[in-house]
Amino acid sequence: MPDNLPDNLIASRTEAEAFVEGVLKPLAMELDEQDAVGKAIQEKVRDASKKAGFFYKTQPEEYGGNPAGTLELTMLRETWAASNSRLTPYIFGPGPGILHNATGQMKERYLDPVMRGEKRGAFGFTESDTAKRPTWGKIVDDHVVINGQKSYVTGGDKADFVSALVNVEHENGDKAGTAMIVIDRNADGVVIDRHFASMEGGGHVSMTFEDVKVPIANIIGKLGEGMPRALGNIGNVRMMISAQATGMCMWALEFVEQHLMAPHRSGSPLGDREGVRMRYADMRIETYVARSALYRTARLAETGDNIVNETIATKVFCTEAAGRVIDMAVQLVGGQALVVGHPLEALYRQVRSLRLVEGASDLLRINLVKGKLELKKGRV
Repeated sequence: MPDNLPDNLIASRTEAEAFVEGVLKPLAMELDEQDAVGKAIQEKVRDASKKAGFFYKTQPEEYGGNPAGTLELTMLRETWAASNSRLTPYIFGPGPGILHNATGQMKERYLDPVMRGEKRGAFGFTESDTAKRPTWGKIVDDHVVINGQKSYVTGGDKADFVSALVNVEHENGDKAGTAMIVIDRNADGVVIDRHFASMEGGGHVSMTFEDVKVPIANIIGKLGEGMPRALGNIGNVRMMISAQATGMCMWALEFVEQHLMAPHRSGSPLGDREGVRMRYADMRIETYVARSALYRTARLAETGDNIVNETIATKVFCTEAAGRVIDMAVQLVGGQALVVGHPLEALYRQVRSLRLVEGASDLLRINLVKGKLELKKGRV
């Protein structure tokens, strides 16, 4: 099997599957198909997750966590996605994200409240295609004065602050390099231009900075580290998306298998037809190869090697494979799969967004080749 897990992770997966059956499915029965997940249900999931120990696997030990390695997190995220439940986003506790090395004032004002669940952050990376220049900041005394726009800040409408990638220069105009800077959402000069939702249901904002004055202490790490820190955070998210994509494939395979074996009006199950079997075989092949890439990359991540290119390759392949698998699932199930409320209809919308989240596929292809030809990074 592609996952080929050690005994302790097999046990963890068994516990995760039992959590899906014993907690998520019964709670999902309390939800209407079109209703948002209310706070009461969210809290029930979190309480059960804490009791089972999953809540703490994304949290540092100093906050009472029991952090899991990349391989275990990948396996769990794939398992959650394979359940196709709307309740899985509430299983893991808040993680430090890009603030993981924050100290002093940054730790007290932002990281600690995030870990206690008192504050929520968002990640500001994407620039508008029409922007005259990337978001920039000028150092003035002990502050950075920031101008620019982040056009696609996921969760920005509910965030207390945004960690934004900023090109910083000294007061005399000399370049100081990129920096990740924490900007309070209610700071003077922060303007939410637009609220919008993407087709899979995600909420986003476009955010403008107009002479926003931020203390230099709000820089995460050092000047010049902004882009590497941003890419490191994005790399972790790309692995999460890859696991989500393969989990979607696994759910679709099981759903389609049941459909193909069920009685059909023609008198024999659809699975008896050779053409249908060929398409289902393609779905299984795509899923097997995607999972193979996913688990190999997760193991490489645990070695501490530079795996930027491997993560890119995995994200591109897994998300594109998931798109093909879900598309074929819709085709084999037929018109009923297009009806709003059908699980494949919802999955079809979700899976399309994955090829754009944290880097569009073709942009990642360009970055991958640049990493190999110019930086001599990456392996096959």
